[in-house]
Amino acid sequence: MSTEIVRLLARIAETWNSGDAEGYAGLFTEDADYITFFGQHLEGRQAIEEAHRELFKLDIKLEGGGGEPLIKPLTDDVALVITGGGSSVNGAADPGRRSVITMTAVRTAEGWRFASFQNTRVSAP
Repeated sequence: MSTEIVRLLARIAETWNSGDAEGYAGLFTEDADYITFFGQHLEGRQAIEEAHRELFKLDIKLEGGGGEPLIKPLTDDVALVITGGGSSVNGAADPGRRSVITMTAVRTAEGWRFASFQNTRVSAP
């Protein structure tokens, strides 16, 4: 389970950094719930694709640095995933863009996909 989910996380970064909105959205279930760091709630794969098609016109690239993801199996077919990372804008790293991301990974007929995504910016209390 963990190896497959780690590969899915790698695909998230690959499709994002290549600007592939369709490929990125395809890593989510058809009915996924996706909460952006702005608090926007995207409902479903199509909405995720449409929002990211516009976002990918900007020069925002994902960067690592979140350490090993926490993958907590809930059942044989469902896992909680907590990871982190950051992004750069126009090639410049921005520490203010560090995030903690919580996802629900589910095993589907297509393989592992994310059914939920919550992006929260790291900030001082």
